[in-house]
Amino acid sequence: MTTPEPTSPPTAPPTISIAIIGSGIIGTILALGLLNLPSTPTSPKLSIKIYEQSTSPREIGAGIGFTATARKCMELMDPRIAACITAVATLNGEPSSPDYSMRFVDGFRTFPTAAGSEYDTSDQDISVHGKVYKLYAGPRGFEGCHRAHFLGEMMKLLPEGVVEFGKRVDGFGYLGGGGVRVSFEGGEEGVECDLVIACDGIKSRVRELLFSPAYNAKYAHQLAFRGLVPMDRAIEKLGRHRALKQHMHCGPHAHVLHFPVAKQQLMNVVAFVPDPKEWDLRQGMTAPASRSEVVDAFREWGPFVRGVIDLLPEEMDKWAVFDTYDCPVPAYAEGRVALAGDAAHASSPHHGAGAGMGVEDALALVAAMGKVREDVGRGVGVGRALDVALQAYSKVRYERSQWLVRSSRHVCRTYEWEAPDIGADMDQAFADIRERSHKIWYFDVEAMVADVQKECRRLMQ
Repeated sequence: MTTPEPTSPPTAPPTISIAIIGSGIIGTILALGLLNLPSTPTSPKLSIKIYEQSTSPREIGAGIGFTATARKCMELMDPRIAACITAVATLNGEPSSPDYSMRFVDGFRTFPTAAGSEYDTSDQDISVHGKVYKLYAGPRGFEGCHRAHFLGEMMKLLPEGVVEFGKRVDGFGYLGGGGVRVSFEGGEEGVECDLVIACDGIKSRVRELLFSPAYNAKYAHQLAFRGLVPMDRAIEKLGRHRALKQHMHCGPHAHVLHFPVAKQQLMNVVAFVPDPKEWDLRQGMTAPASRSEVVDAFREWGPFVRGVIDLLPEEMDKWAVFDTYDCPVPAYAEGRVALAGDAAHASSPHHGAGAGMGVEDALALVAAMGKVREDVGRGVGVGRALDVALQAYSKVRYERSQWLVRSSRHVCRTYEWEAPDIGADMDQAFADIRERSHKIWYFDVEAMVADVQKECRRLMQ
């Protein structure tokens, strides 16, 4: 009888360690998407760790909204993420009949009129010069929420131990096998990993280390004055229609946005004004401000906008607008280090899509890592698969996200009647706003996923 030859036990699939820098909204969404990737017996395991410089979970105290496109990305990564928005979001309009349109009006020539007069319409409590321009944003397309509330809901979904706080990146270096060693400030013990993904925001330390300080975000010479108004006061002064629905008031060299938050208990007001001075980002992005600063900027505007400004609290914050318009990075990945969200393409807030663009990045990275697991499962080396995945991610995401940075600056000029060949013509302004907004909102995210996978296959040849 022939003795069968001994067989080797099956080799266990490798583990790929991923360090995500930053536990803000994009870093947390990315981690949840990666943790939710389906696995097979032969696919490598993913070890996910988030390193956050703050000592506890925190987000800036500002409102945020997501487009239907961003929600679709969340659904594809993990349906629970989109459910977190629903849990904390505030409907636009009356609770019994939500409105998913954004409204753009001439705020400079706004004036009150009596019912039945030349400019009176059924769509407003105080009429504007000519018309109200409504832009449908899709189902649940405009629902504001507080950044910290949304992040708090998502943090509940992360397994215990995934996030380590008090870890501010000091530097990184490449290991002999292509991996990365990340060091932290204050003598904190460094970590070794296969891949680093920086989601550390507009002041990204990793972006600075990966390229140079020349690519740090620059001041856009614009201030955003933010204030919260009790909704009962807003309704009393502005009427229910205006107070409970999002409105963008356009005019010369400034603009004002307001929308409901906190389950319609508050109206969030943001007034944008130019600032010729310089601002050092190292001092932070906010400073104390007074209502009188805003009153002066809108003194010549119509009575409705002046009424909105009068509702602001006497003491508030002003936020400096920074972006990477003047200093775009050449790529979103180099070696085994990648950038995502504001770390890759910080934009001004005028499209309200900066966070949504980061969510798209997260989906593209999840798709790329799904391809890595597939390739490694069929015998491709981990290093080769990761290199290809990051190159594919950078190529697929670069053009669209850099367009957003440029378009956000441009659409601000449209709001503020500074765009060439448009000026104060609100018909043309709205046409420009609609075209740019639709490019953001009507994006085929499933085709983007397919493009990432296709590019991975091309590079692997």
